[in-house]
Amino acid sequence: MAKRRLRIALAGNANVGKSVIFNQLTGLNQIVGNWPGKTVERAEGPLHFKGYKIRVIDLPGIYSLSAFSMEEIVSRDYIAVEKPDVIINVVDASALERNLYFTFQLLELEAPVIIDLNQVDFAAKKGIRIDAEKLSEALGVPIVPTVAITGSGMNEMLSMVIAVISGEKKLKPLKVRYGKEIEKRVETLEKLVSSKLPQLCMVYPARWVAVKLLERDVDVAGKVKNYEKGKEVLDRAEKLAAELEKIHGEPSPVVIASERYALANEIAKEVTIVEAPPRIGLEQKLDAMTTHKILGYPILIMVVASMFVLIFIGGNFVSAGLEFLFENLLLYVEGVLSSFLPEIAVELINKGVLAGVVAGITIALPYIVPFYIILALLEDSGYLPRAAFLMDNLMHKIGLHGKAFIPLMLGYGCNVPACIGCRIMETERERFLAGFVVVLIPCAARTVIILGLVGRFIGLHAALALYAFDLVLVFILGRIAFKVLPGEPVGLIMEMPPYKKPSIRNILMKTWSRTKDFIYIALPIIVFGGVTIEALALSGFMDYIIEVASPLINGWLGLPAVTGIPLIFGILRKELALVLLGNVLLQQGMVLQDLTAIQMIVFSLVTMIYIPCIATIATCAREFRWRKALAIAVIDIALALFLGGLAYRLLSLVT
Repeated sequence: MAKRRLRIALAGNANVGKSVIFNQLTGLNQIVGNWPGKTVERAEGPLHFKGYKIRVIDLPGIYSLSAFSMEEIVSRDYIAVEKPDVIINVVDASALERNLYFTFQLLELEAPVIIDLNQVDFAAKKGIRIDAEKLSEALGVPIVPTVAITGSGMNEMLSMVIAVISGEKKLKPLKVRYGKEIEKRVETLEKLVSSKLPQLCMVYPARWVAVKLLERDVDVAGKVKNYEKGKEVLDRAEKLAAELEKIHGEPSPVVIASERYALANEIAKEVTIVEAPPRIGLEQKLDAMTTHKILGYPILIMVVASMFVLIFIGGNFVSAGLEFLFENLLLYVEGVLSSFLPEIAVELINKGVLAGVVAGITIALPYIVPFYIILALLEDSGYLPRAAFLMDNLMHKIGLHGKAFIPLMLGYGCNVPACIGCRIMETERERFLAGFVVVLIPCAARTVIILGLVGRFIGLHAALALYAFDLVLVFILGRIAFKVLPGEPVGLIMEMPPYKKPSIRNILMKTWSRTKDFIYIALPIIVFGGVTIEALALSGFMDYIIEVASPLINGWLGLPAVTGIPLIFGILRKELALVLLGNVLLQQGMVLQDLTAIQMIVFSLVTMIYIPCIATIATCAREFRWRKALAIAVIDIALALFLGGLAYRLLSLVT
């Protein structure tokens, strides 16, 4: 007998344990990608329970179903258009009133809802107990208390899903009603929507459309406008919204939101039992310290320094060990292949395919995996939003808010996870702006060149000057991009979740899910790039490129013409640039020390600014699409060459 199939969507605010529940339900069987046509991450996974094959979709963590962010539009369109069999609304038991605001909007969308009352253990620590039975009566939907981090209540929740699907448990959802002034206009507009837009009402409930139009929801208004009689409905909605604003003296979205919050407050008071007065615990003390206007910054510096030690220094150490291991392995493979394959095929396989795989592994293991572990640790503990809060004022100087500090900081370890980290920004504009400046941050690979060439042969002061110049450049280009890119800047609106003890299982699950994404997407492109570059070298076309580029490399940058080779091969891995520089100079009877101080600085400056590596390009293409990724690459290359030539001339004048 074939298993019956179900689709379940997890929906709820951020920081309510939704991802932990998703991990508990799906284990390692997760598919992480993007929503079609969006850069919003989509996570789904299969589950087998009581003869049902269930597909679980983890919707983005959001606070409403308005059109304020891409995540909100993606979530509500999935619920309304795709119509999953059941919506599990994950609610934080310790912050019920705030969470109910989102629940009401799900009920207005007439979705089949089951409420997962999560974190009841944390609520109990705060002296709060929620009467689940009373809450179920008030909302007309089933309530299942859970503790996601331990897996408690998961079976009961799935059993409730099956009971609802089979008809054993009937849903009698609360009909959200507003004050008489709002309700009168909602009913008027609902009738108009039903009669004039019957096709739209087949997808969205007429009452929900009416409420959204009164809230001046831009996305819903855009959908209505596409219909023949849409303008008539929009004109009427605008008139009714204006009437509401005249009566209440507030914008109509604020008026409706206030009524929802009033209802949430009323229900929350009825079902909440305060069993003990809240005490100031360790979590509250930590919160006060880490967000303090003076103490918060030294703590932030210590956290950042620890990350650098683990990712930057530790990553270099592990990377060096892996490269030594794989270097010997590649030599062995080369010897084996040489016994039965022609030299060209051996070079293409060994230096193209296998070297590309090795490059991917030596990025993923030393830098990306530790980064994801630390990121998950900071996410689960609750420290990440506090760091963003502290850095908000500084980041606003380059047109971004505090959360952009996180990927920028991580860029010093590796630009690949830093680009992926830009997903935490709210809008596509903010994500691209953050990604644009992130690739200018010198990663660990570029640090190898800066310290191995300038720091070693000129002095640490010159290397630090390059870092200082880079920060100034990031600030200037960030300001320019902020002014040039269309769209309005977004302020920092972040929830400060309470500190919690991180779950090791959840941290490892998040790390694997994110690392797997890199392996499947970026690694094949790295290998392809390696094969392409090696093929160019074997065909002799690379020599032709160097000859053509000689006026640029030698004439403009003031570098030996052969340095074009490490600059081109540096696209595969930036560490290769320094190794290849030594090799090509050796072929000319020179060593690194034979370069002048100006040439060392120019070479390091160019490699510091132009596109980090093929893995970063691949990641940018995945996050921002190929057109924007190529735009970033072209701008960075042009900027690197321009500043390199300018530096060569200015330094020649002063020395």
